[in-house]
Amino acid sequence: MGMTMLEKLLARAAGKAKVSAGDIVTVKVDQAVLLDSTFTIPGRFPFPEKVWDPDRIALVFDHTIPAPNITIANGLKNGRNFAARYGIKFYGEGRQGISHQLMAELGMARPGSVLMCSDSHTCASGAFNCAARGVGSEELLYVVCTGRTWFIVYPTIRYELKGKLRPGVYPRDIIHYIAGKYGDHVGHNVEYAGPAVRGIDMSGRQTMSTMSAELSAEFALFEADEVTAAYLAGRTTEPWEPVFADEDAEYAEVRDIDLDEVEPLIVMPHFVPGNVKPVSEVKGLKIDQAFIGSCANARIEDLRIAATVLRGRHVHPDVRMIITPSSSDVMKQASKEGLIEIFIEAGALVTNATCGACLGGSMGVVGDGERCLTSSTRNFKGRMGSPNSEVLMGSPATVAASAIAGSIADPREYAPLELEPA
Repeated sequence: MGMTMLEKLLARAAGKAKVSAGDIVTVKVDQAVLLDSTFTIPGRFPFPEKVWDPDRIALVFDHTIPAPNITIANGLKNGRNFAARYGIKFYGEGRQGISHQLMAELGMARPGSVLMCSDSHTCASGAFNCAARGVGSEELLYVVCTGRTWFIVYPTIRYELKGKLRPGVYPRDIIHYIAGKYGDHVGHNVEYAGPAVRGIDMSGRQTMSTMSAELSAEFALFEADEVTAAYLAGRTTEPWEPVFADEDAEYAEVRDIDLDEVEPLIVMPHFVPGNVKPVSEVKGLKIDQAFIGSCANARIEDLRIAATVLRGRHVHPDVRMIITPSSSDVMKQASKEGLIEIFIEAGALVTNATCGACLGGSMGVVGDGERCLTSSTRNFKGRMGSPNSEVLMGSPATVAASAIAGSIADPREYAPLELEPA
């Protein structure tokens, strides 16, 4: 039998001719990414005698930036000292962004490569045909010192995408559809392929790869194609070589998804797998906060979608809307295109690039008894603030439409308004 995308990639990184489900492999890492959260707990990440390769290690401040309290401020200071001591790449105030977005913008997530980070949504870089995965701080310290790590090779579920999304439906809805129909993917990797993939831009692929963490998938990979190559052009000078599954690769299951059947979907509070409803079934449910942000849906494409819904309209007086771009480059582009003005005129609050409200760290903490509709990544109890609050998830279009209505709304009922050319 042949190999899946991930099996080929791990075999290459391990220097092996072949690996199969059930194997344990030790692999060379191409890129390691440290986060501000690594340093905010004293003693969590000790300074080693030396690091493996400063050119392949980056430190990104993203979870709580700027610092909201003294403890985190001291942690950020510790992180800056770490970056300075070892001469590693550092991205903080002024050139910041959510780590997974920066890895894309800076060309550090490349087809056929291995990327490790301590964040659970590191699988976002799988959109680039990159074996990217979150690991614990202890394992990441080992990677930083040695440039190596190990994995169990799990079986893979392949999704063959066909058809075309209808107006008002987005890649975020595809991953909600999969979560609702198939539940969790514990102990499995996922591959996204098929003829419809070419119609999904890199932003949509990043959304789906990111949210694969909420399926409990180990790795999530897309095939690399001309869309991938066009995005990476000018972003990296490093060579890259994608991997493709063999025709006779062995899968746990191959599932067909007809995008024509997908509609706007809402993930209900507290968990994701098997907890999804059509917008039509929960329409009218009151919300207190609407949030567009995170590594899942805060790229320029997402902000453009939100702006087409919000332009010329106003956020409901009972709703606070918060929009957090995924990087300073996204913020700059949104400003250039006039999106920031549209958001402010609509009554939304725009923050600096950060994870922020997504993890309940700052800039949008939800209070007791409140309900938030978000395009971010996670919705368990207390994720965005009070354990007595509720977090529901939808696409940026659904969040924007609901912010206007003051309750869950169908984005297809809010005809997108054309934006002025940048």
